[in-house]
Amino acid sequence: MEGMAPPAMRPLPLDPRRYPRVHAPLVQRPVTLFALGLGRRPGDRDLGGLRAWSDERQKVGRLLEVEVFLPDGGSLTLVAEVVKVDAMPAGSPARFDVWLRHVDAPPAALARLAPVLRAEPS
Repeated sequence: MEGMAPPAMRPLPLDPRRYPRVHAPLVQRPVTLFALGLGRRPGDRDLGGLRAWSDERQKVGRLLEVEVFLPDGGSLTLVAEVVKVDAMPAGSPARFDVWLRHVDAPPAALARLAPVLRAEPS
């Protein structure tokens, strides 16, 4: 069909069950120099990701450090890649719904994060 991207270039649909919403305060910031090489290694297994509200538009493909502040008073920092950004309607909790793919997420960090994640429909 004219005007459609070739199949290899079309984004794959994301499963909202693999990207649960974070229900905790968080900060998204550009990655440090150390993390810049983590995001695009061939053969990485898909760790899924998370979704977060944001008033700042993020660019798809950008790597971010995401620091999540946990209910126990601690925090954890993950490296994630922006894979989708949805503009939200007026009255939403934030201007954007940002989908983030885990790039560097040790199993212990994912276990600490699990209590503040909740699956939602897209």
